[in-house]
Amino acid sequence: MTAARQKVICDLRERIASLEGAQARRAGCLPFGLAELDAVLPGGGLAFGALHEFAGGGSGTVDGAAAALFVAGIAARTKGPVIWCLTRPDLFFPALAQVGLHPDRVIFVESDREEDVLANMEEGLSFGGLGAVVGELVRLPMVSSRRLQLAAERTGTMALAVRRWRRQTEANDFGQPTASTTRWRVSVMPSEELPVPGVGRPQWFLELMRVKAGECAEFLVRACDDKGRIHLSSGSADRSNTARRSLHSA
Repeated sequence: MTAARQKVICDLRERIASLEGAQARRAGCLPFGLAELDAVLPGGGLAFGALHEFAGGGSGTVDGAAAALFVAGIAARTKGPVIWCLTRPDLFFPALAQVGLHPDRVIFVESDREEDVLANMEEGLSFGGLGAVVGELVRLPMVSSRRLQLAAERTGTMALAVRRWRRQTEANDFGQPTASTTRWRVSVMPSEELPVPGVGRPQWFLELMRVKAGECAEFLVRACDDKGRIHLSSGSADRSNTARRSLHSA
């Protein structure tokens, strides 16, 4: 490749990045309210008008449920109705309410096939005026993710894809490229210790695995409260490395 062609390609990449950044600024973002976490996200929060991916740290249902609750907490802090597209009606409504997402705000759209989930998500995003559109998926092809990203950009609605696995081999698809703006992995950790006998607040290990124009990061947090907000666990910076080692050795 000649130097001239290389320069043209670099200029085009810079222009595209600039356009994407301008779009994100127009749509705004949803801060987590944690300085350490918001600092690694462009704009200081989770971007509206964009697609975000979430999955459990393992192939089991426990981590998958934590990822769904994390998404529910995010959706709870948006304004307007929330559309939740799925193929399995196995959501536990009281758990959604405990993280701030009350069922009276949610329109559940059930389908037989994942292709229909993608189509319903795109239609919801194109409609506009919603707080968020959530979709439960095993696979998220690049073309489909790009369509969701473009639909979200047009209306400024946040798209949240929850990757849920039915079998362990399906978890490998999470590593495939998509057009998502951020990609998160959520793992359940031992509950917060109490000074007296009892069960403390649940804790999650959050891995920000991918973010456009930002840096990857890891956080040990307390699970969403009844307002959908997470809180940094005490000693998170020191314990995140220990948590990561524990997860990898499991």
